[in-house]
Amino acid sequence: MSKAYGRLEVILKKINFIEEIIVDSGNITKALEDEKSARAAMMMHFTSIAEQFNKLAKEGEFEILQEFDKRDLKGAYDMRNYIVHDYEGLNLSVLDMVIRQKLPIMKETIEQILS
Repeated sequence: MSKAYGRLEVILKKINFIEEIIVDSGNITKALEDEKSARAAMMMHFTSIAEQFNKLAKEGEFEILQEFDKRDLKGAYDMRNYIVHDYEGLNLSVLDMVIRQKLPIMKETIEQILS
């Protein structure tokens, strides 16, 4: 297995963890409102997802990255920056949208690449 595929597997694992946190919390809203554990855990997974995409770019894995919407990749890295530099300023409605709309697309794309 290539290093790039390993990075995609890490991203997929982090997406699955986010989904599990939501199920354990009851729904997305409850998970995001849980500042003590669920939200914090999801934010760490979002940070990891962005870092893996960034490493793919630095390693020149453009053939893989072209399978994803460029705006989504930029959005993932922008979210990482907000999490790291302005955690308290995070817009929860944006996170909700990302979880509902963007993560499923990323997950499906990764599953197609890895199959």
